[in-house]
Amino acid sequence: MNNQDFTTTIITDASPSQAYKAINNVRGWWSENINGDTDKLNSEFLYHYVDVHRARMKIIEMMPDKKVVWHVLDNYFKFTEDETEWTDTKIIFEITEKDGKTQVKFTHQGLVPDYECYQICNDAWTHYIQGSLKDLIEKGKGSPTPMDTATGEEKYPVSETGSKTIYHRLLIETPVETVYANLTKQEGLAGWWTPDTIAKPVTGTVSRFAFGPDYFKEMKVEELKAYSKVKWLCLKAQEEWIGTTITFDLEPHKKGAILVFHHDNWKNYTQEFAACSYAWALFLRSLKMLCETGKGLPFPDFDKY
Repeated sequence: MNNQDFTTTIITDASPSQAYKAINNVRGWWSENINGDTDKLNSEFLYHYVDVHRARMKIIEMMPDKKVVWHVLDNYFKFTEDETEWTDTKIIFEITEKDGKTQVKFTHQGLVPDYECYQICNDAWTHYIQGSLKDLIEKGKGSPTPMDTATGEEKYPVSETGSKTIYHRLLIETPVETVYANLTKQEGLAGWWTPDTIAKPVTGTVSRFAFGPDYFKEMKVEELKAYSKVKWLCLKAQEEWIGTTITFDLEPHKKGAILVFHHDNWKNYTQEFAACSYAWALFLRSLKMLCETGKGLPFPDFDKY
């Protein structure tokens, strides 16, 4: 029988020493919401993700530039019938040299397909190991969950008095990290809204979204909270759009992420408002498809079935 433990491997030109150092800098690639030492043998550290996931780890093995092993002492999931899944499992990092490169093999020993949490944990670990840890090793900067980015309370739109709001809520069956990337990075936005996109995931920048040769929208990135919130202010577009704000709020869910979308500060219920509400529903379907399957239906194909 094949080993069913979750495993994923990265290959890098960095040295084994660089990889080992990055692995032990857990706040630099996994989460800033960690208490305790993460780089000392026999130390324990606590991890939490809002009110959804808590775990206590003990570092039980450290072989410089070769291996690190954590033992999960306690675990709590909000979304599984067995809240203690992960308890007594081991998280293993093995570093080897292969063909002149450094290989880091990550194994979550005991995380198997029978676990209710398996798919969401599979996706999340893949994001953090293949993306964040690899970036920390190679570039010196990962993308961990920032400190206190979310409250664990679901968000609902609150409009100014008299203004109108387009509002949608949907489940996307991938981790919030994946959804957030597709809401902020140019290639993600191009994959579900319009291929003709110029954007940077930086607060204060202006993103440009073209829809054919004669029409485009410009959005100022007003707010970014990693894995939690994206907010734009419309600067240029059809007249009724100008001055409106578009907000994507994300919450973790046992199957992935809940997206609460609201397009605020419309002055009136108009034909453009109604058409826009329908179009957003189709584009959010495109976002869901991109996150779940790797392929969305951006403009001009967003209304195809």
